[in-house]
Amino acid sequence: MCGRYAVTTDPALLAAELDAIDEVTPHRPDPGDSDPGDSDAVDPDTARSRSVPGVNYNVAPTTTVMTVVRRHGHDDPDGEDSSGDPALRVRAMRWGLVPAWTKDLANSPLLFNARAESVAEKASFKTSLKGRRCLVPMDGWYEWRKGTGPDGKPSKTPYFMSPVDGTRLFMAGLWTTWRPKDADRDAPPLMSCTIITTDAVGPLRDIHDRMPLVMPSDHWDAWLDPDNPPPPALLAPPSAQLVDAIDRREVAPLVNRVANNGPELLDPVDSSAQDLPEQGTLL
Repeated sequence: MCGRYAVTTDPALLAAELDAIDEVTPHRPDPGDSDPGDSDAVDPDTARSRSVPGVNYNVAPTTTVMTVVRRHGHDDPDGEDSSGDPALRVRAMRWGLVPAWTKDLANSPLLFNARAESVAEKASFKTSLKGRRCLVPMDGWYEWRKGTGPDGKPSKTPYFMSPVDGTRLFMAGLWTTWRPKDADRDAPPLMSCTIITTDAVGPLRDIHDRMPLVMPSDHWDAWLDPDNPPPPALLAPPSAQLVDAIDRREVAPLVNRVANNGPELLDPVDSSAQDLPEQGTLL
């Protein structure tokens, strides 16, 4: 599965790299315009706010995250692209897809993952699969390996998976929009997304039987095509060659708490150091 990940790229930089329209940065609050005494002000030294996607070493479900989509200009009348040709866009979305028929957001299921094997049949995902697919950029993801602790009790050891060469991963995702029934028709909808998972491949199976579906760049055009469904082959598990290029390292239990957020979460565990006490996990 994929229930936690890390991303260290600013939306504006990502948009520049991809030659995409940045729909995130223009809407981010300007710290200079905020009242220092305002508890809702955005800290200029961090981008970890749940309402502002950016650098985050411990991304959890319901966080606002960066995504990449390809949409026509007429799909977004307020967008920069007014032509009919689809363009890449970096968008902010809530991680945890909210189906359009949801009545109460507070009591809706937390759909942060969708299984590749059944995504075309599930009512919550099949419409998005046809024409609302996205990419979720990340440095890597966390997974917990089940085992037995020194005391004989079940334990979960966190690992961080990331490219050996330090490049970025782009995971296959789906997105949709939602509005409360009593919302004004002109009010912007809530955009939300989910990350598709598949069977783990190769040595990743030693950590967990599921993994996020990595989407290689040569498949982006077909995956992001807003006018056609994806070729079924794109939902297959990644190749062994791709997985061999992913590093797997044990990290400290600090990641178990969402409140912990910093580069130290990515540090490999020093086997010579004293064991840290385990903390609760969301997974």
